Amino acid sequence: MKELKPITVNVDELLAVNKFTPDEENAHIELSCEDYSELDDVEFGKLVRVCPAGLYKQHEDGSRSFDYAGCLECGTCRICCEATIVKKWEQPQPFMGVEYRFG
Repeated sequence: MKELKPITVNVDELLAVNKFTPDEENAHIELSCEDYSELDDVEFGKLVRVCPAGLYKQHEDGSRSFDYAGCLECGTCRICCEATIVKKWEQPQPFMGVEYRFG
């Protein structure tokens, strides 16, 4: 009988196959404050943990960053923090955002 080898999935490699076309003029996600250091620590921490694309980052020096350009449009951040620090979450305009490709 032939031995089956486990299949290893590298999520980063699969995401790299997708095509992203960010709408530079109309961000589809906006946070409640442009100064990310003023955002609630607990709520921002939720976004850091739940975003599968890693758009929300807490750096070692304590600074924070956010970039909607690599968004997978899953809506996790909207579900998690819409009532707190996610001010706007919309589907990107036509032909903008992520285009999933089979990888």
